[in-house]
Amino acid sequence: MNSANIMKRLPIILILSFIFLFCASPSGAATVRVKIIQSRSQYPAGGSYPIQFLLRVKSPWYIHGTEAGKEGLIPTRLFFPDSPVIKVEGIKFPASKQKRFEYTKSPIEVFSGEFRVRARVIINKKAPGGEQVIKGKLSFQACSADSCLPPETVSVPLSMNITSPVADTKAKNLPILGTEDRDSVPDQPMPGSATGAGLWLTLIGIFLGGLALNLTPCIYPLIPITVSYFGGRGEKFGRKIIFHGILYISGLALTNSILGLTASLSGAMLGTVLQNPIVLLVVAGILIGLATSFFGLWELRIPSGLTNLASKNFGGYFGSFFMGLTLGIVAAPCLGPFILGLLTYVGQKGDPFLGFLYFFVLSIGMGLPLAVLAIFSGALEKLPMSGGWMVWIRKVLGWVLVGMAGYLLQPLMPGASERVILFAMISVAAGVHLGWLDRSSQDSRLFSTVKKGLGLVLIIGAISFFFVTPRHVEGVRWVPYDKGILTQAFDEKRPVILDFYADWCGPCKAMERNVFTAPEVVKLSKDFRNIRVDLTKRHPEQDLVLKRYQVRGVPTIIFLNNQGTEEKGLRIESYVDKGEVLKRMKQAIRLSSP
Repeated sequence: MNSANIMKRLPIILILSFIFLFCASPSGAATVRVKIIQSRSQYPAGGSYPIQFLLRVKSPWYIHGTEAGKEGLIPTRLFFPDSPVIKVEGIKFPASKQKRFEYTKSPIEVFSGEFRVRARVIINKKAPGGEQVIKGKLSFQACSADSCLPPETVSVPLSMNITSPVADTKAKNLPILGTEDRDSVPDQPMPGSATGAGLWLTLIGIFLGGLALNLTPCIYPLIPITVSYFGGRGEKFGRKIIFHGILYISGLALTNSILGLTASLSGAMLGTVLQNPIVLLVVAGILIGLATSFFGLWELRIPSGLTNLASKNFGGYFGSFFMGLTLGIVAAPCLGPFILGLLTYVGQKGDPFLGFLYFFVLSIGMGLPLAVLAIFSGALEKLPMSGGWMVWIRKVLGWVLVGMAGYLLQPLMPGASERVILFAMISVAAGVHLGWLDRSSQDSRLFSTVKKGLGLVLIIGAISFFFVTPRHVEGVRWVPYDKGILTQAFDEKRPVILDFYADWCGPCKAMERNVFTAPEVVKLSKDFRNIRVDLTKRHPEQDLVLKRYQVRGVPTIIFLNNQGTEEKGLRIESYVDKGEVLKRMKQAIRLSSP
């Protein structure tokens, strides 16, 4: 073929090559496609209209449900930014499917195939006429039965032709949308917005969530403190003690409400601050200090300056308010995902009023049982046979505070074994102290037997906990990917296992848990240089590695021989059991042998 013919056919060759590469590439065909089904060809300003988003998930992939699961999977989200012209509200996904994968401990929520997401668009009555566009985003992570793709975000541009409020327009797609198209009152609030039934339902849900927080360990230390503080007053039931209880719960609510207000104003997540090691150490120190008060080493009192100020200006009521304010700070760092999730939500809303209101209602629910306990705690001192046994009960509650301090310090422990040792030591110390060292009610043989019985139970429980709790099993020791490490392995003529991993990948975590901790795999891995490319947080350097080895998803495990060349027949691109991994490891060693 002469040069002239080649030049003539060159454009066709280039086009065909491009199409071939595009089709061969996994990124060329979108995993999820979004089609917008509109209810009108033109939208009068000042109205509210239904709309649907038709999502098509390419087989054999699934995308996760809208809630983050226990496996740490990335949830599916469809969101639109706030716009002065168009608002998209009431986004509602259909019911997800429950599916069990080999790499998951329990069924997870997924979407697959084709499904519809419903929503409503609200057009501002002052919106300018003509075509207006608001760009939303769909974020998701796709997984198959044995592998996962990196999290993706696709653009969802919504274009609407807006007319004057009095324009006569016709509806369309109503049979498909399955709803009537009714013009709403201009600027009518939608459910879940600042007013209406949706807000009340939200507040009721948050209040019930606050009540449920009383079942978490973080509330336990507040119970003995409340009993100690208000029981010491010895006041009879009446309006005065009820008002003390109201002030107590108000102080507790104010602390958390300020957190919500700050989150809404800053748009930031404060959970990371509340889990800061310094904060955890300070709060754990406060709990241990309070525990020593329950042991009788010092008496729990509000500082005299504040007491005098309260007695002069507030008639003693300020003390109750201050106690609630302080205990809110003590409990805040460990109140779990509910509060941290709510902080994220109000931070995204950016509404200071809602931020304050949500956390105030949450705190009322959380503090209501404590306020009731405060109101009736004065009667506890008048129980029959009060005396030495009550002192002993206070010491039991003191050890509860010490246990809570240990619970707070768990994230700072280097490993699971250290956590087991810590709690076993606390339990043994509590058993010895409460059963034998404590001298309360020595004259009562029955009470002495009860004390020693509890002490024995704590010691036996600690020993059982120590020996029964599974220890951390040493797994394959991975070295973070670096060009130098890979070059060094080639210079040493050592075979390499190159593992592409991510925290959002369920199969990766399952292999880490079930395969790379198996003693046979760990032993054989010592003949390799084990290098891990962690894709949890992407950075530009990783793109070169992914392109070089043509990695399409995770898990992907590549075996390189001692010459630095991949043994392509041994590549793993899905979840496999330890037997399959061992077989390929042995083959890689055999192929690298001289």
